[in-house]
Amino acid sequence: MKFVIATHNPGKVVEFKRLLEPMGIEAVMADISEPEETGTSFEENAYIKAAAACRETGLPAVADDSGLCVDYLNGGPGIYSARFAQPGKRRLTVLEKLQGVPKEQRGAHFVSAVCCVFPNGDRIDAVGKCFGTIAFESRGENGFGYDSIFEQDGVTFGELPSAEKDARSHRGHAFAAFEEKLRGYLATHPADQKNTGD
Repeated sequence: MKFVIATHNPGKVVEFKRLLEPMGIEAVMADISEPEETGTSFEENAYIKAAAACRETGLPAVADDSGLCVDYLNGGPGIYSARFAQPGKRRLTVLEKLQGVPKEQRGAHFVSAVCCVFPNGDRIDAVGKCFGTIAFESRGENGFGYDSIFEQDGVTFGELPSAEKDARSHRGHAFAAFEEKLRGYLATHPADQKNTGD
């Protein structure tokens, strides 16, 4: 079974493959356009990306929209996490905005909304969250995005091995829910699997 991954983020591609392949899904990349994310929620933006990729490729497409929500920043950067600052400066920008803020006011959570759109118009949605705090400095070389400043139990996601991050992360939680829904869908729509690129 073949699904196209609707992202241009290489870090996400690695995670998508790691999470989808145990489900028997071949996660493939495609030269797809990048639609304008006009949604007002993570769920809406995930659907926009998945639907566009499905239309362009004719394959089931899975996308996620995810971001960091910082309590002190009134939930920001939120859905604007990928556009919060210049590439390479997003983590630093968050740390700068929280400079001098004590640990008890540095609460934050990650959100991941996963959406799969099938060529017949059906869709599956799942959302995952994980909670922690913003560290006082960037730590760790693993992961991507804001991982190295998001801390749980004294360690940042950037310091965690991949398997442990998947078990803890917003995307891991979202994909666990997504897997359950997808297995149920495929069990009741076996004919649809004939058009998934096998």
